[in-house]
Amino acid sequence: MSFKAVDKRAGSASPTSSASGHVVDHHAPNVTDDPIPNAHAHGQARSLDKGVIKVQPLKKEEMQQSYAQDIGLDKVEHGIYGTLINGLGACVGLCGAIPCCPCPNPFRSVAQGSVGLVSRFGQFYRAVDPGLVNVNVCSETLRIVDVKIQIATIGRQTVITRDNVNVEIDSVIYFQITNPYRAAFGITDLRQALIERAQTTLRHVVGARAVQSVVTERDAIALEIEEIVGDVADKWGVAIEGILIKDIVFSPEVAASLSSAAQQKRIGESKVIAARAEVDAARLMRQAADILASPAAMQIRQLEALQAMAKTASSKVVFVPMQLQSDIISTMARQEGGQAGFSSPGAGPSAASNAGLLQSMASLE
Repeated sequence: MSFKAVDKRAGSASPTSSASGHVVDHHAPNVTDDPIPNAHAHGQARSLDKGVIKVQPLKKEEMQQSYAQDIGLDKVEHGIYGTLINGLGACVGLCGAIPCCPCPNPFRSVAQGSVGLVSRFGQFYRAVDPGLVNVNVCSETLRIVDVKIQIATIGRQTVITRDNVNVEIDSVIYFQITNPYRAAFGITDLRQALIERAQTTLRHVVGARAVQSVVTERDAIALEIEEIVGDVADKWGVAIEGILIKDIVFSPEVAASLSSAAQQKRIGESKVIAARAEVDAARLMRQAADILASPAAMQIRQLEALQAMAKTASSKVVFVPMQLQSDIISTMARQEGGQAGFSSPGAGPSAASNAGLLQSMASLE
């Protein structure tokens, strides 16, 4: 309502007064309506959206699967003594659940990406998912198993190849625990066992190959090692995600030999390519010679030569008919042989005229 009053009082307000009062008179001159008031803002928002990284929402099927399982306490035998221990642990845990109490707290936390294995008197009976777990502080233990993809460095291994060359290989192994029970209770040190198994397999696979094969077939070697180690790791509750060869180190002598062999191979390939190019060039030149062997082609070439001679200012150009070429050659041959004063028996009037023309040419010189 206040804006309308300002418009009536101002009439055709000046741009200065409209700007100070934040009012625009659309009927005033040099003022146009914007069909899309927020077009600039929308364009700026679109330009900003191009550089924004959109975060993908979480999906339930992509999250950690549930490992929760309770096989019960029926097979866990503990007798009267075990019953007393369980009762004592329940009482102590009840007191420890109170904040600031010195007694042990019965609640333990299992982080995301891990699985908790609960054992009573050393016997497994329950698996729990990430979260807060209540255990008996006197009779139960909680073992946490990491089920995320883990990385283990195999380390630099010195291997002798089939052709008796020493090489040092760095590699890495990626694995994930798929059976927490086997990984926790089926083997003493899972990580060390995988590393030792991968090192032994690496020596066996590389030792059966030549040094040139080791350089050119890294992926095949890594895949072969992965297949051998994966069969054994599956029994330990582990899935091998991949084995990669990071680096292959040779001694200076072996490196120089391999470099020299590669260089000689490249030189030989360059010579073969040059020879093929020469063969192709000779073939093309032979085809060009066959094409230029015709009288018409030779006449065209002679005309091109005369045209090139005529462009030079310092030279004397004499145009000679094409049919005189043979006569010129024969006359020069007779002059060199000392027979310049004799004419051939078959020489006719044309030969005499040609000879006169040659003499005039000689006088021009």
